Formats: sequence, structure tokens, C-alpha cells
Amino acid sequence: MLPAWTLRPAAHSDLEEIAELRAVVLRPDLERLGRYDDRRVRQRFRDSFEPTHARIIEVDGVFAGSIALRPADGVHWLEHFFLLPSLQGRGLGSAILSEVLAACPGPVRLNVLQGSAARRLYERHGFVVDSEDPVDVFMTR
Repeated sequence: MLPAWTLRPAAHSDLEEIAELRAVVLRPDLERLGRYDDRRVRQRFRDSFEPTHARIIEVDGVFAGSIALRPADGVHWLEHFFLLPSLQGRGLGSAILSEVLAACPGPVRLNVLQGSAARRLYERHGFVVDSEDPVDVFMTR
């Protein structure tokens, strides 16, 4: 059974909590790829965070993650989809992704790290590979 979850608009005050979660979630894949830098993983997020298109995932009223859909050039970019590791693998990410995608008109693009388990989630939701390089896989739905 899925925990009770909600989405709320993100605010600038959510930045550090998301940056920390990003570092935790991406660390295994970035280390495997030889690209983990403790400072850089957080700073890249800080430099690009725009709360206008982001939502905070709350489970039982408590911060559990984030997701963003940023419009650009006729598509939406799915970004900053991070979920607490303790909540992963239980169907919650799929439920959230289904709801967010259902409300999004037109094509959605994303990039996921090579070898990330998240790629299977995206494939189950209809994303297909456009291109890839040694670090990233670019997908569209």
C-alpha cells in the first residue's frame, strides 16, 4: 500500500533540502561513473533551481522529494525528480510520475544517468531513448 502523499508548490526555502536529497540520491550512480564531487553535486542544483516549475513531494505532511516540469521550446523537461531512498522501490515514484505526466500536455524530455535504475521507471512510463553519451541518457515521451 502506498503512503499518503501530496504535491505542493516549491519555494526558494526548499532549495537546501532538495540539494541534500539530490546528493544522496545521485551519489551511487555518480560514484560508479567516476563523477561524484560532494560540493559540485549540490552547487549544480543551487545554480539552476527555479521553484516556479517545481513541486515538493510530501508523505504524511513531511518532505519526501521533489519533481519539476520545466517548459522549453515546445516540450517540458522532467527535472529534479528525487525521492527519499527509504521510499523508493515501493511504487510511490511511479504514482507520482503518472499524475504529473497526466497533467502535462505535449512531449516530455529528460536525462538520466547511465546505469541508473530510474531509467526502467521512465521506460515503463513510455519514455524512449533519443541519444546517449558516456554519462547521460536522453529520453522523450
